[in-house]
Amino acid sequence: MATLQNSSIVCSSSSSSSWDHRGGIIRATLNVPRTMKNISLSGLRSKGIVEELELPDFTDRKLSPININTFKRNDNDCHDPLVIAKLYAILEAVADRVEMHKNIGEQRNNWNSLLLTSINALTLAAAAMTGMVATSAIGGGAPVAALKLSSTVMYLSATGMLSIINKIQPSQLVEEQRNAARWFKQLHNQIQTIIEMGNPATSDVKEMMEKVLALDKAYPLPLLGAMLKKFPGNVEPAVWWPEQRRRQAKGLDGKKGWNGWNGKLEEEMREIIGVIRKKDKADYLRLGGKALKLNKFLAIGGPVLTGLAALGSAFVGSPNHGSWAVVLGVVAGALASVVNTFEHGMQVGMVFEMYRSNAGFFELMEESMESNLTEKDMGRRENGELFEMKVALQLGRSLSQLRDLATSSSCKEEEEIEEFASKLF
Repeated sequence: MATLQNSSIVCSSSSSSSWDHRGGIIRATLNVPRTMKNISLSGLRSKGIVEELELPDFTDRKLSPININTFKRNDNDCHDPLVIAKLYAILEAVADRVEMHKNIGEQRNNWNSLLLTSINALTLAAAAMTGMVATSAIGGGAPVAALKLSSTVMYLSATGMLSIINKIQPSQLVEEQRNAARWFKQLHNQIQTIIEMGNPATSDVKEMMEKVLALDKAYPLPLLGAMLKKFPGNVEPAVWWPEQRRRQAKGLDGKKGWNGWNGKLEEEMREIIGVIRKKDKADYLRLGGKALKLNKFLAIGGPVLTGLAALGSAFVGSPNHGSWAVVLGVVAGALASVVNTFEHGMQVGMVFEMYRSNAGFFELMEESMESNLTEKDMGRRENGELFEMKVALQLGRSLSQLRDLATSSSCKEEEEIEEFASKLF
């Protein structure tokens, strides 16, 4: 058997290479440790040479002169770690707010259901007692007096509870919490996108902080002192975003410095703004005004009817006021339960808040488009192609449908525009 001799092996475990400038040839020398004295060549047929010789791992950082991390991206050179830490802190706060609004929304939804059932039970029970007193023998007695007193107390309790529930509008509070959770989730996704895209700036941290505080102001959690007005004098769109500020130059398209914008796209955006303002936002404000008027009427009518029913039940059985007292005590109580069921069972307050929020959605779109159009520096605008795609998705349209809408609206007068911009709602 042929063997390798010690004389043919250099006693070191290192590798070296040299460059021949004349011939352009690399000459390499491989030095193997002493421990390999007698190695069978026949065994090399079935196994690889490197595997058989068990050479040292030259990719080890301590042995190899080549840095294998040379071509890896060093993230620390691309962004400020403090900015990333701040964004993650905001991300955690936003995630916590999502859970808070979700839990409080469920709690207030339970309020609406339980108070509706309890008040209707009180009202119908009091009306039944009033009818029983009327059918009993006139003249009194302890049982009749007890029924009269019980029905009057129940009507007064229902009146007080109705006054409170109509003031806070639990169904409207639930819709507020739903909207807050939705917008906080959207903000959570925006922050994640900024982090994943890399190279966030300090301005991004400031912008996200402003958005969080604007949402806190638009959808407060406390009921006392900070609760939104449930019956405002004028219907205005909900506003949950901070004031639009100038963006930093982050153009995605450096071709000719237009950042994806051209005259045709600007004209298209102006036409879309006109349709949104004249049709979509105006229509939701009009519907919100009607819902507000109906809710005001029901909120006043419920306690008034239960109060009249309490007055009628107090005079049931008296010789001088028997007939009208019975009618007032029974019929007013029944009508009060109907009004209460319609107002809170149909959730009229929630409908008003939904209309107000939808109008705010279109208000935000309008402001976003106008802020881009009024910005003269193209590099500070959002990329035109990306912005057009976002507008189309928000309106539930394809890009071709969005352009057709802009073209058709430009050829018509304001009174002739019939199509709404949004196909989602």
